[in-house]
Amino acid sequence: MLESGNNDELPPIPGKRYFTIGEVGELCAVKPHVLRYWEQEFSELSPAKRRGNRRYYQRNDIMLIRQIRNLLYNQGFTISGARQKLASPAVREDAQQSRQLIHQLRLELEEVLQFLRR
Repeated sequence: MLESGNNDELPPIPGKRYFTIGEVGELCAVKPHVLRYWEQEFSELSPAKRRGNRRYYQRNDIMLIRQIRNLLYNQGFTISGARQKLASPAVREDAQQSRQLIHQLRLELEEVLQFLRR
C-alpha cells in the first residue's frame, strides 16, 4: 500500500466525507488537471460526479491518488508501470488488509467513545 515515509510532506487528510478537486490537489500536491488526466489513465480512480459534472473525492480516492503520486514521482514508474503495479494481486491484498484494519480500529474507537459518554 502507500508507504507513509514517502509522503511525509503531505498534509493529513481531514475527517470529511467528500472533497473537491481543489482540496484534493492541495492534499496530494498535484494540480487539478493532473488529477483529471489520472482519472482517464487509472480506472480505479473514479470520483463521484454531481451537478455540473463536479467531482467529489472520498478518503479512499485520496489514498489512491497519493499512492499513484508516490509510484510516479518518488519511485519513477511510468503511467503504464504504475497501472500494472496497482493491478498486481499483492497491492490489492495490501489494500484489503488495510481496509480491514481501519474498519476494526473504527469499531474499537466507537466502543471507546460509547464508554466515555456513559
